[in-house]
Amino acid sequence: MNAPQPHSFHVPEVNDPVALAAFKAQIAPLSLMPLWERTNRLVPGSECVPAVWPYAQTRPLLEQACGLISKKQADRRVLVMENPALRGSSYITNSLFAGLQIILPGEVAPSHRHTPNALRFVVEGEGAYTSVDGIKIQMQPGDFVVTPAWAWHDHGNLGNGPVVWMDGLDTPFVGLFGAHFRENYADDTYPVHCSADASVSTYGFNLLPTQHQRAATDGQPPLLVYSFERTRQALSHLAASPDQSPDAAQGYKLRYANPATGGYPFTTMAAFMQWLPSGFRGQAYRSTDNAIFNVAEGSCRVEVGGQTHHLTAHDVLVVPPWETYRFEADSHCMLFSFTDRAAQVALGFWREEYLSS
Repeated sequence: MNAPQPHSFHVPEVNDPVALAAFKAQIAPLSLMPLWERTNRLVPGSECVPAVWPYAQTRPLLEQACGLISKKQADRRVLVMENPALRGSSYITNSLFAGLQIILPGEVAPSHRHTPNALRFVVEGEGAYTSVDGIKIQMQPGDFVVTPAWAWHDHGNLGNGPVVWMDGLDTPFVGLFGAHFRENYADDTYPVHCSADASVSTYGFNLLPTQHQRAATDGQPPLLVYSFERTRQALSHLAASPDQSPDAAQGYKLRYANPATGGYPFTTMAAFMQWLPSGFRGQAYRSTDNAIFNVAEGSCRVEVGGQTHHLTAHDVLVVPPWETYRFEADSHCMLFSFTDRAAQVALGFWREEYLSS
């Protein structure tokens, strides 16, 4: 039996622009488009741009907002830091949200929960707390607080002055998957059953109870607050060690870790604290992180996007992915940052590069 013969097919030797245009018009009503005319980026980076929010400008605006809208009306009195290239999105990068929240003495931000993970980095003030699934956490300047996805949380201020912190969320991730759920609690506050002291004393010393199983089953971090004082001590010990030298681009830098797993505090977000010692002159660097920095103490300069910015206490800087930047510090500077590195590492996307100056 003879083998079937292949069909003959005429392959045109040249493109016909008129025929191609007609073809494109033909397939458009079917929600089809030719791949060869795609316009999306196929190189590292994004449309986001570097930007700085000086605290000297944002702090008076937070105070002004307090006179314009109550905490109850606003639910959360937050000024959102939108990337200049993403206006109208409420996002600081394509993968992260950042905002500055202020709470006055006697105010309560009502309890709710949502699928995005959230973090707090305390900027200013004493006497505020956050409650996470009934664990009450006293908030001090420089503290890093973890609020896992779908955990009930409310905030209050029992002090005598305003308290300000930076919120960071992975809201764009949740929106990408169409999985954004939110629920208000019946009362303003969720019932408190213990303080964060129990969590810190149990999990904050690189030791775990032998019966600990929670992290293995649901991934929720057992440690919800990382105090600035202990973080500062850890950085000081790192810098004093004869076996350690500062990173060429980042100085002395520590990653906040889930003590039960050694991994990131969130499945999507990483958080860091770094110290730029006096006289530090960093190497140019870039990575695929979408990174948000907040000056915890001191001041520094950063070269990014063709400009040099002088950052002082509590200023916020966003560095988009694969954007080259370089730090310099004439005196001591400590920088908190959070990024989407956790998700990128899990997915195999993350890259970094040290560049010659």
